[in-house]
Amino acid sequence: MLKKLKEGLRASKGEFTEIRIEKERRNEVKYEGEKLKNIDSSEEIGGIVRTLVQGGWGIATFNSIDELSKKAKKAYRIGKEVASSMDERIELAEVQPQKEEVISEQKKDVREIPLEEKRDVVKDYNRTMLDHDGRIESTRAVYSDSFRELTYLNSEGTELYQEVPDVTLALVAIARGEKNNIQTAHDTIGEASGFELVLDRDEMAEEVASGAVSLLSAEPVDGGQYTVLLNPELAGVFIHEAFGHLCEADHFYKNDRLQDIMTLGRQFGPENLNVVDEGFIEGRRGNLPFDDEGVRRKKTYLIKDGKLNSFLHSRETAKKMGQEPTGNARAISYRHEPIVRMTNTYIEGGDKTFEELISSIDHGIFAKDAYGGQTQLEQFTFSAGHGRIIENGEIGPMVRDVVLTGNIFKSLENITGIGDDLDIIGSAGGCGKGGQMPLPVTDGAPHIRIEDVTIGGR
Repeated sequence: MLKKLKEGLRASKGEFTEIRIEKERRNEVKYEGEKLKNIDSSEEIGGIVRTLVQGGWGIATFNSIDELSKKAKKAYRIGKEVASSMDERIELAEVQPQKEEVISEQKKDVREIPLEEKRDVVKDYNRTMLDHDGRIESTRAVYSDSFRELTYLNSEGTELYQEVPDVTLALVAIARGEKNNIQTAHDTIGEASGFELVLDRDEMAEEVASGAVSLLSAEPVDGGQYTVLLNPELAGVFIHEAFGHLCEADHFYKNDRLQDIMTLGRQFGPENLNVVDEGFIEGRRGNLPFDDEGVRRKKTYLIKDGKLNSFLHSRETAKKMGQEPTGNARAISYRHEPIVRMTNTYIEGGDKTFEELISSIDHGIFAKDAYGGQTQLEQFTFSAGHGRIIENGEIGPMVRDVVLTGNIFKSLENITGIGDDLDIIGSAGGCGKGGQMPLPVTDGAPHIRIEDVTIGGR
């Protein structure tokens, strides 16, 4: 195969050409209520050739390596046509050519586990939720795994082979109480690991069902301004969605308002606030030592000592902004070109214990877990899975319908406590951007205390 890939590179006459081939095996098992809704196993192979011609990208995809040379010539013709209508030429930042082979490690290789065994594990967790309480009206239990083999070559001499396992489990329970009161609880896990990740998760299933039932008796939160303590899951999603996307350079340099606000060196939070996007942490979802442009990933401080420190880059955006590539060019599959995406994004741990964070809160909300949200530039809205009232430093009763809204820059300024209990959390699902969804990512944080957060409610 390597010989044919190199022939494909030679067939392109562009200034720069890259070829990415992916072989992927996928499995999914889905239960909804009593019914097995889906059990599926598939395998796919395909590739993409991308060539830079006179400052314009030409792209062609293929499903047979025998088509590669023809597709490389097609990409060249497309690139030349694109370049003829462009006002600004695309250039790439220089990087060192890489040659490496990355082999995955799994205790229980997902490729060797029968699909029936995967079905039985999911069936048991689904049954655990259904049998937990008579008020559990419905459930959803979804298992998925994939094993991707990625081969990448470019005309600068980079040659890479990388293996990427991915395993996820998502559990949802829906409870119905009196007066048509319907409440939902969920939990997910996801890592670049083997089948061992989803074994012995009965407690997870019990807690999801218990959470849905508990919400039936929870009162809706009273709206207002609160000191809020975010748990690691919610704080991780918060920093990813509300701030991380603003640091993706392809988004930044197209937005005049962001360029006015997001100036390097600007103080955005307390001096002990550090926000990181770390390209490779062993075992985390979507992890690879190299991105989809063959650039070695690295640890990038988006915020360092409270100040904006860096953006996330592809080779194209790095050249445009006069900065170094960060290894953040990612594509969801061979059908897409790489764009700037996050990897493992988290707030570094601070020096406060949980007790210290909560003891000084006279009246607040302990907001836990994430159940969706949206952002519009610096404005955010997030729904917590549930909350707890905090009174005089003590955790009180559960409340529901906890929706946090505000301005990300004001909220970062209002951080008054960072816990020492960093938790980096992999989940099912993933990040969406530019029509590429769901891309595996990992978020994390310690417990975070923020003053004057607006919470919607009754």
